[in-house]
Amino acid sequence: MTALPPIHANAVAGFGPRGWRAVLIEGESGAGKSELTLRLLGRGWRLVSDDYSLVWASGDRLYVAAPPTIVDRIEGRGVGILRFPALTLAEAVLVIEGDDAPERLPEPAVRQVAGLSLPLIRLDLHGPAAVELVDAAMRRLPPAPGLA
Repeated sequence: MTALPPIHANAVAGFGPRGWRAVLIEGESGAGKSELTLRLLGRGWRLVSDDYSLVWASGDRLYVAAPPTIVDRIEGRGVGILRFPALTLAEAVLVIEGDDAPERLPEPAVRQVAGLSLPLIRLDLHGPAAVELVDAAMRRLPPAPGLA
């Protein structure tokens, strides 16, 4: 494993039949990364990291964790730093990129992260259906290698 610099992305994990799997949420400052993360936390997801994430590949999987200085913390604009119990580690399986005007029927896309290709979805992070769209995208992902 080669140490990589942190990436500018939130990480939040949802629990399903394949256990805890995380999405990386990318976007410029103020794009709504933390807002969408907080909305997902309200639906039972778990915080991994806010604003910056440590990522590394092991085999054919990508893992994510928070830098030690921000574990269990997320910024709530207008409120300040909030504490949420975070997962210390999760497998990242999807990238969400903030886009104020996403395509209606986009072609499949991928993002290279630490040498691995992850599915990429562009969403309006402030959109009223953003949480439901992230949930639906996670349900559409294929099983992790080695799982049925």
